[in-house]
Amino acid sequence: MDASESTTEERESGLTRRRWAMDTRPLRRPAYRRLWGSTIVTAVGSQLTAVAVPKQIYDITGSSAWVGAASLAGLVPLIVFALWGGAIADTMDRRKLLLITNIGIAVTSLLFWLQAFMGLESVGALMLLLAVQQAFWGLNAPARNASIARLVPEDELPAAGALGSTVMQTGQVAGPLLAGALIPVIGLPELYLIDALALCVTVWAVYRLPSLPPLAGTAVRRAGVKEIAAGFRYISGHTVLLLSFLADIIAMVLGMPRALFPQLASQTYAPYGEGLALGLLFAAIPVGAVLGGLFSGTFSRARRHGWMVIGAVVAWGVAITGFGLSRNLWIAVAFLALAGVADMVSMVFRGAILLSAATDEMRGRMQGVFTVVVAGGPRLADVLHGTAGSAFGPRTAVAGGGLMVVAVMLVLAAAVPALRRYRV
Repeated sequence: MDASESTTEERESGLTRRRWAMDTRPLRRPAYRRLWGSTIVTAVGSQLTAVAVPKQIYDITGSSAWVGAASLAGLVPLIVFALWGGAIADTMDRRKLLLITNIGIAVTSLLFWLQAFMGLESVGALMLLLAVQQAFWGLNAPARNASIARLVPEDELPAAGALGSTVMQTGQVAGPLLAGALIPVIGLPELYLIDALALCVTVWAVYRLPSLPPLAGTAVRRAGVKEIAAGFRYISGHTVLLLSFLADIIAMVLGMPRALFPQLASQTYAPYGEGLALGLLFAAIPVGAVLGGLFSGTFSRARRHGWMVIGAVVAWGVAITGFGLSRNLWIAVAFLALAGVADMVSMVFRGAILLSAATDEMRGRMQGVFTVVVAGGPRLADVLHGTAGSAFGPRTAVAGGGLMVVAVMLVLAAAVPALRRYRV
């Protein structure tokens, strides 16, 4: 083989790898690269706090009920401020809003560290700080997500979504593992401090972003109830946006079985060891999502975004059904990992639809609703699956939920063609 043939084969091999490997084109754009780079640090840091807060509350009270109450204390301000934050993101410089909210989250993390360091042992103080932190996060998330469409071109939005989602899912796997390893070594208060320091990196990265004011010609508005209501009217008037939200609600509410993981671990998979089974069940979906992100080059260039969402939600339902029918732990984990891959595909293209189908003056509000749907759907699923599991048994509840996802999504796609027809 001569040198020219060898070079040709190497070039073809490189092209093949680029077709299936993660599409990194958005990282060539400095502004997006700074935003994404900050996410790498905070994805892990935020999970340290997510582990530390319930651990500290349980240490103080010895009650899981208080842990659940704290979760609710964080959910309400998240919903309220995500909707309001979406309206604010459409009326002011999004870079400025990101700076304010990231600084607010960092200060809250420092206060978490201070109360733990002083040994305050006040559940009320912890719940108040959690509510404030989630309020800042609710204000932050819509502006952050809406900014992406100003930093990368439309054809790179799925790739940017895959890059961001992969980092966040990796943080959900690595963060709790790191927290579990660090608590015995450095203690719980320092987890809050590490998160606060990581947020300083985020503040610096956001500071270096270009200004992102409302586009020229956009009417000057105040972010209030009227603007939030206008966002919901906008969704109702744009069928493809409404369907993208409904697709996520169908998948998460009907098909997210995490509330049944403890029961399945203690009953169905008890022969494998309850602790091992529980850890694997909780880790499987995020691990699958990370793998889907790493190989996102296989799908991120697709232009039929609507069909990709439909296919991903149906695949999620099929995988969850397979999980519910599995008595073997390893087969069950494999089905959950496949569900994680499908969830990654769904997240990528639902996110791309929200950014491409909405005008810039509405993107913040669309992201606010998206934040509420993503946060609220799994919590509603916990209630639904917990009730169904008690009534019919966990495996029947899981498999039934998966089948309902498939059926409802196919009926919706057949009845309303807007999502099937959407492409870029």
